[in-house]
Amino acid sequence: SEGPLQITATQLDTYIHDAQNLLQNNQSILVSGVLSVGSSAGHIITGALIALFVLVFFLLEGERIWAFLVGLLPSAAQPATDGAGLAGWRSLVSYVRVQVLVAAVDAVGIGVGAAILGVPLALPLAILVFIASFIPVVGALVSGVVAVLLALVANGLVNAVIMLVVVIAVQQLESHVLQPLVMGRAVSLHPVAVILSVAAGSYLAGIPGALFAVPMLAVANSAVRYISARAWETESAPVAPAEVHSVSAGATESPETP
Repeated sequence: SEGPLQITATQLDTYIHDAQNLLQNNQSILVSGVLSVGSSAGHIITGALIALFVLVFFLLEGERIWAFLVGLLPSAAQPATDGAGLAGWRSLVSYVRVQVLVAAVDAVGIGVGAAILGVPLALPLAILVFIASFIPVVGALVSGVVAVLLALVANGLVNAVIMLVVVIAVQQLESHVLQPLVMGRAVSLHPVAVILSVAAGSYLAGIPGALFAVPMLAVANSAVRYISARAWETESAPVAPAEVHSVSAGATESPETP
């Protein structure tokens, strides 16, 4: 007799037998696949733990680690290296803060527009826009295309056109207001340099290269500008603790001491 799935007992036995034969004939392939997946997962977990461990130490001991690295250089090169590194770090911090603000504005604008239009998956779409906004030029284009296509498939041509208008409005706000006023003050980079760096980074390292190309360029730009201006020569050097101690000791000596 057939059950609710319209399958007889003989057919079920045949399916089970075929599945057993398939597993036996491809046992080596399945084992190697499981081992490969397990090895990849192990590498990912190990890399994540190492990155977390290093991040904690950089947050807690970042200044001491940087001072140690600078101290390994010749004394004549230490002021320039220290100042250039700090200038690059300040530029990186400013870039990250501004980029988070820009990405949040893009995500909120497109996500709210999608929700008002009734486009499904509005929240995942906003998350995608936020992440893609960290890739200059290309990220905004890709996320905008995804939003319009999603509106077209789900709600038809009219909603897709309205979604396109929303995407263009948000990107125009970013390009003509946020980027010049906020990003221009934080990181001084020419648009051509940004495009070329993203292209080179994506060619050399794929998506991670596109993500980190502009921050690395911003750091290098600030460091090179600092060194070319020889800014460390005009900065007041901080007094070392040993020097402060020696000055205090000299001030407390008795006047009769020869």
